[in-house]
Amino acid sequence: MPKKKKIGSYPNAMIVVSLTAALFLIGFCGLLVIQSKKLVSIIRQNIEVRTFLDKETNKSSQDSILTIIKTKPYVLVSAEVAPITFVSKEEAAKEFIEGTKEDFVAFLGENPLRDSYRIKIGEDYFEESKLQLIKKDLEKIKGVYEVVYQENLADNINRNVTKIYAVLASFALIMLIIIVLLVNNTIKLAIYSQRFLIRSMQLVGATNGFIQRPYMMRGAIQGLIGGVLAGGLLIALQQVAVRNVEGLAMLQEYNKIAILVGVVLFLGISIGIASTYQSLARYLRMALDDLY
Repeated sequence: MPKKKKIGSYPNAMIVVSLTAALFLIGFCGLLVIQSKKLVSIIRQNIEVRTFLDKETNKSSQDSILTIIKTKPYVLVSAEVAPITFVSKEEAAKEFIEGTKEDFVAFLGENPLRDSYRIKIGEDYFEESKLQLIKKDLEKIKGVYEVVYQENLADNINRNVTKIYAVLASFALIMLIIIVLLVNNTIKLAIYSQRFLIRSMQLVGATNGFIQRPYMMRGAIQGLIGGVLAGGLLIALQQVAVRNVEGLAMLQEYNKIAILVGVVLFLGISIGIASTYQSLARYLRMALDDLY
């Protein structure tokens, strides 16, 4: 004989599973955004403006040029990488020969390259128009022969990054709407199974606030549990990815991931409370004949 369902039984597991799946998808979108922003930041930090010096520039002049460059506001300030690197013409020739496998020095009989400073630029100046101004500003320094950089690269990167963020934001928004509707319907079905119990409490004189309180508390707890499980899954996924994908560790920003997990917890509690309140309000106002 099948086991009878108790009056007032509540599908807690179904709601928690729905919330966990929903919050995990939202958190995963957030994790992708964090990783992509860090990747873009690393790419920008490795873009260099090369300042070539006059051939007759001596060591004293080089130091003077370096001192002037260091005072510029657009030079990257970072403890992780050297913002300005001096490359002698001999080092530049060695790099060129290693890259092309052609010894042009032996062919020409001399090294036509120049000493240079490779300057990393702050992210706030990573725009084509600003890089053009930086080029003009550096070329005004006495002893500087020419300043070069990869033109249009900044605009291309910025344009592609904007498209990526727009796609991720659109996807996250669509998922959020679908998820809220899904969770809302799940909780509505759960409250539907409680409609006669709610009406019985009203008939014995219970106020709306008294009836709502335990359900709201339950919704908050379910949202919290769903948030904790979703956050745990996100951290587990992130750790597995870091251990198995080479170079991914450098993209991790644990403070931002901690904030993301906090947001997931907040969303879980908020969705649980809001959906429960909305579903309860309907049955608290419903006429007796409409319950059947």
